[in-house]
Amino acid sequence: MVQPLLLIAAGGTGGHMFPAQALAEAMVAKGWRVKLSTDARGARYAGNYPASVIVEEVASATFARGGVLAKIAVPFRIFTGVAAAVMDMRADPPSVVVGFGGYPTIPALAAATLLRLPRMIHEQNGILGRVNQIFARRVERVACGTWPTALPQGVEGVHTGNPVRAAVLDRAGAPYIVPGDYPMSLLVIGGSQGARILSDVVPAAIAALPEAFRSRLRIAHQARAEDQQRVEAAYAAAGLQAEVKPFFDDVPRRLVEAQLVISRAGASSVADISVIGRPSILVPFAAAAGDHQTANARGLVQAEAAILIPESRLDPATLAGHVATVLESPGAAARMAAAALAYGTPDATDRLVRLVEELRVRETR
Repeated sequence: MVQPLLLIAAGGTGGHMFPAQALAEAMVAKGWRVKLSTDARGARYAGNYPASVIVEEVASATFARGGVLAKIAVPFRIFTGVAAAVMDMRADPPSVVVGFGGYPTIPALAAATLLRLPRMIHEQNGILGRVNQIFARRVERVACGTWPTALPQGVEGVHTGNPVRAAVLDRAGAPYIVPGDYPMSLLVIGGSQGARILSDVVPAAIAALPEAFRSRLRIAHQARAEDQQRVEAAYAAAGLQAEVKPFFDDVPRRLVEAQLVISRAGASSVADISVIGRPSILVPFAAAAGDHQTANARGLVQAEAAILIPESRLDPATLAGHVATVLESPGAAARMAAAALAYGTPDATDRLVRLVEELRVRETR
């Protein structure tokens, strides 16, 4: 008996590729064959996918980058990618096609639409990305990682949550140690885009706290490589103990240890914070398309698990006041941690798996 085939299409950023990886791992474990359709950037993330996953790089493009000639070539590259995807699907028809957003998903989703194959999309953010907007009315399911998600009129979404990495899931609901008169951990994570403002503001904000208070803080700060030295110098000048790196490969452990997290509001960061359950101060990336990071943060804020500070209002005094409010109030911090945990969806991958299986059952009837 031929194993069912799942074709996953995902763009070349971690925000798309990590949830796709979680679904790939789960479906491989269930005995499915899995193919990943992505671009060269996405293929760099595929090293951690199960070894059995077949990675196919596709021709696609975006109007958002490049000069005039590059933009003129976009339709031709997309057409080439769609034609190749149609040929591949006719040779080995997928049982289900799932798109996770990004321009590299266009060929697979367009081909699946032309061939009338079972298909769905997963949107990580609270506002649909451009490609998911195009296909929202052309798929059978729209799975939403953030709830609520703004959807086109007439389109119904299914709340699945955002799948998290196994390292995060292994620490789901880890006990929270409330702030107190002992060393406390502060984690600052900014993602790959727009983190500079956190490097500009956070050290000055922590330095503005009373000395007796800040002397108890142990800070882990993710900063761009070009900002690392100046951020380290800013903390050192304030007599603060801080570990500053461009990338932490053990964020789940650091989340568990943290009394407070200061973060951007990327979908994956919000999912990690909520699944583990930690108080947070969220600073949405103002330049994010459609201001989707503010939409991502809304659920945690409404649950009273997070404090939101718009970039336009972020300054050392404002941030210092919020940090002090959380860390000087153990009871409030504990309630925020519990609210974050209640908001999280640690079974997001299982929910996605069920949708995939339901689509396949409908097709085989």
